[in-house]
Amino acid sequence: MKLGLVLRLLSIGILISATWTQVASGLVSAECLKNFLHLTLSMEHLKDKYLSFSAVDQSGVAWEFDEALASQCGYTIMYSSRNSIVFRASALSCHSHLEKDVFTVTIKIKVSHTSDMKNATTHLKSASCPYGPWSPRELVCETNYMEVSVQRVVPQTEDIVLNEPEDWVLSYPEPKAGEASIWQIVFHQPEEKRALLVSDAWKAGYGLNTTENRILLRVPYNTAQTQLVKAQGITFSVVRSSTFYKQQWMILMVDTTVACPVDGVDYTNKTIIWTVPKYFQALCAGATGFKDVLVEAGVNLHKLSAEEMASRKYVLSNDLSTITMKIPIGAEGGAYKTSVSSGKHGAKYSISLFLEHQWKDNKWGLTKYTIIKEIETPFEQAELAITNSLNLSARLMNVTVGMFLLDVELMNLTIEGATVTVSEAIQRGYLTYEIQYANGSKIYVIQVSFDAPGIKKEYITDDTREYTLNVTLKFIILPTSDTFAVPIVTVSAVKEPVLPSARGFCDEKDFHLIITRGNMHQNWLPFISDQHLMPEAAQKYYYSLNDNGTHLAVSVPFLSSLVDYKDIHTSGVLASLHLTLKDGITLANKKDFSISCRFPPSKLIQCFPNGNVVITAIKLVRLADLDTSLLVLRDKQCKPSLVTKKIATFKFNVNTCGTSRKFNSTSITYENDVLYFKPGNNIPVYQLKFVCVYTIKHSADIRYENKKNLPLSIKPGFGSLNLSLKLFKEKSYSEPYQELEYPVVKYLREALYFEVELLQPADPRLELNLKDCWATNSQNQDSLPQWPILVNGCENSEDFYRTVFHEVNYSHRVKFPQHLKRFEVTVFTFVQDTTLLQMQLYFHCSVVICSTTPLPSDVICQRRCNPGTHRLDRSAEPHPWGQVSSGAVLIRKENVASKGEHAD
Repeated sequence: MKLGLVLRLLSIGILISATWTQVASGLVSAECLKNFLHLTLSMEHLKDKYLSFSAVDQSGVAWEFDEALASQCGYTIMYSSRNSIVFRASALSCHSHLEKDVFTVTIKIKVSHTSDMKNATTHLKSASCPYGPWSPRELVCETNYMEVSVQRVVPQTEDIVLNEPEDWVLSYPEPKAGEASIWQIVFHQPEEKRALLVSDAWKAGYGLNTTENRILLRVPYNTAQTQLVKAQGITFSVVRSSTFYKQQWMILMVDTTVACPVDGVDYTNKTIIWTVPKYFQALCAGATGFKDVLVEAGVNLHKLSAEEMASRKYVLSNDLSTITMKIPIGAEGGAYKTSVSSGKHGAKYSISLFLEHQWKDNKWGLTKYTIIKEIETPFEQAELAITNSLNLSARLMNVTVGMFLLDVELMNLTIEGATVTVSEAIQRGYLTYEIQYANGSKIYVIQVSFDAPGIKKEYITDDTREYTLNVTLKFIILPTSDTFAVPIVTVSAVKEPVLPSARGFCDEKDFHLIITRGNMHQNWLPFISDQHLMPEAAQKYYYSLNDNGTHLAVSVPFLSSLVDYKDIHTSGVLASLHLTLKDGITLANKKDFSISCRFPPSKLIQCFPNGNVVITAIKLVRLADLDTSLLVLRDKQCKPSLVTKKIATFKFNVNTCGTSRKFNSTSITYENDVLYFKPGNNIPVYQLKFVCVYTIKHSADIRYENKKNLPLSIKPGFGSLNLSLKLFKEKSYSEPYQELEYPVVKYLREALYFEVELLQPADPRLELNLKDCWATNSQNQDSLPQWPILVNGCENSEDFYRTVFHEVNYSHRVKFPQHLKRFEVTVFTFVQDTTLLQMQLYFHCSVVICSTTPLPSDVICQRRCNPGTHRLDRSAEPHPWGQVSSGAVLIRKENVASKGEHAD
């Protein structure tokens, strides 16, 4: 994958599809190659993770890369042909530290499960690489940038003396302080010259820098000053420039022209031919006396000797005007990768070559020219072999598809027009697996029963039947995520009797088994757990049975006593069903079928709004001697209300059976345990924990937790805290306004009688306390203006007409007086600037739920309202809290209808 795409992915992270099983120390390998630090990350160590890179400068600041910063600063990130990620940093990259011909680069790599890089694991990799000797001019052609660095030559300045630094600034204000600094760069276009100061050049995407001995210019390929120029039929990307820099009271100029070939690759007779002109005019202007010093080449920045090239059948030729490399497609050093074109599956061969040419001339002395070339051959379609072998004794088709490279994975299958995942296909009877070979290829095998759904069956003679498999396999290529489909149609003619077969599946509440009887042994009888399946027994064991003579369909509930329970886990309850076909006379076992499924745990714990709980405890297979009738709750007097051999069901209220309770800021949590004690032993050998959490405005959700050793846990069931705010017609609080009576009309001097109630759960250990009550002129509780009625549980001290509290006593309607609060408000309360509001009001209250026996540290629930003081200090104890609102009330100045006038 080329750099541009990789860095676009890096802006949100790279998603790698492989498995990371090594420790962090094995994540990165580092090499010093030429004038680069070369890091390699193996993708097989990263499974579905996102990856980002940053460079750490000498001050410890990390600079995260995007595409622009990488090409401007001398970094390259790409997928290589060796199933790895390659990171390269130039010796003169922005954040490297160069000292005595040793450059040091520190890279921070973040790995996360999410694209936002939250909870990322961070790895630091620092490496130092020697590099030298430096040539007077060095040119580098990377895949995403061009780089030129030249030696600084300083003339003797003994006769030039400036005593005051201000003299320099006054004469040349642009090149400011600094022992050696670049002032500006001038780009030479055919028709014009353009000068940019350093800051403007950086903004335009160019990288400029100076070291103790060198001047550097780095140019991304897509900058505005880049020209495309042909030489000997090869296109070069060229930037002609001169760089001005300050040195010891002088402004010096150096030629920083750089050029790199952007094509020159041909494919002939299964051979890659890469041609590079030797002395490109833009790089050699004004120079004479050219002499080759060195020409060498290699793969992945590793130089290859003449013997190594010969063994790989590489050819490197150097004539008067060009350097040419010839690489056989498929040769060692490169790799094939899967590709897709127009929906067809094929492959491309890719290889990372490099060429270094050093020459001398009378202008520069020695020039070192390094070109890195990522080459990828054109798409070549691959033919896939599809073979079908039959296992008649097992009544199976084994279809083989391949060959594939290792970067291909099976994504899904389409069966009878329906697309299913691999795991779903296995449930339908389509078993798929892969076989890998040592040469880096693999095949996929589909194993399908003759009687699997989607298999077309047709008799062609009395004893021969054709089975047709018609399935489409969809594959994904990693890491590009390209996809392609392979349709498979195979026909198998089979002579048979047909033995019974079965297929099974599960929904959220039932097992489903379908037995195909075949064409023999119709007198074999179906049994589950030694229970003969008959219509007359179906109601007793809660299963359904349908037998049409050729097929037997059985549906068994998850909580049937015929089911075996193996495990409780966060993903659900693992249960299995075993069906045996027995001889109708001898009752000998003839054929066994089994199905195992994980069922969602939603019915094992139910937390009802009224505080009632129904918990179902199941007997696991490994606890064969457990007697479900002896299961109890914490209060051993609480026993199951329904018992079978494998199940015990408890029904009770949260304020009974030893249920504990605790508060937090958003909920009330109730806990209990299902326990089993052996006679004479007070330590339980079976313990099943459950939790009911009552929250405000939360929907039901149930999760399970498995522990290898007892106790098991069921976590948690959820209920709701239900609150109401009602307006009553009279002080007796006997008749509330009904929904159809709103908005309620009230007049000056009339009273409003409000009642706040905790409706559910019905737990006498809970108490409702008022915090704040207020009125607004819209349904939005936070809208303005607001009129306080109660503040911190007390009447509003600034209101002339004080709120009146009314005692709540037990009655036929009020079972728990501590669940209610009543108060009275006078309409005079809602006056602004002595003018009564002629508007519609809504009333709201916030409440906290307390224990009737609060702890000493519980300030909120212990204190009561004292007029003129605030009582609700911050409490050390958390409490559930909520808000409720009433319907609309229309406030009128006076009852004009009572004076015989028309009331609007």
